[in-house]
Amino acid sequence: MSVPDPVLRPRTLVPPPLVYALALGAAWWLEGRWSLGFDAGAAGRGLGWSLIGLGLLGFVWALAAIWGQRTTVNPYKAASSLVTGGPFAYSRNPIYVSDWLIYLGVTLLLGTLWALLLAPLVWWVMRHGVIAHEEAHLLAKFGDEYRAYQARVRRWL
Repeated sequence: MSVPDPVLRPRTLVPPPLVYALALGAAWWLEGRWSLGFDAGAAGRGLGWSLIGLGLLGFVWALAAIWGQRTTVNPYKAASSLVTGGPFAYSRNPIYVSDWLIYLGVTLLLGTLWALLLAPLVWWVMRHGVIAHEEAHLLAKFGDEYRAYQARVRRWL
């Protein structure tokens, strides 16, 4: 089996939304068997919904920036241009920052510590199974332009 050339497309191992969804599903399943639940209360649930809303807004802002550059959001397709405006001026991974906000919001709504215990695994899979491959693709495709972008914009925030 041949390995895809990172210039042609990223070698992303798993669909990013699936990583978060599987972790939340596992947390919900584990909570049903071995409870590590907590009551976030009305304030915690309000914060949870606020985090979800903020994550969705960030996601839409990032999509608008990507589509404005006429490139793809699909982690399995090649980028046609390097997006550095909008939320990408503050984070190299604003969609994944948005995903984390949603993940934390849902964690509060679920009221289980299992989601927090699974968070390091989610981070590891995203960092090594997704982001590393996307960065290799962008570096192979855009070279010094991407290196300069990496030097001025942090990965997360």
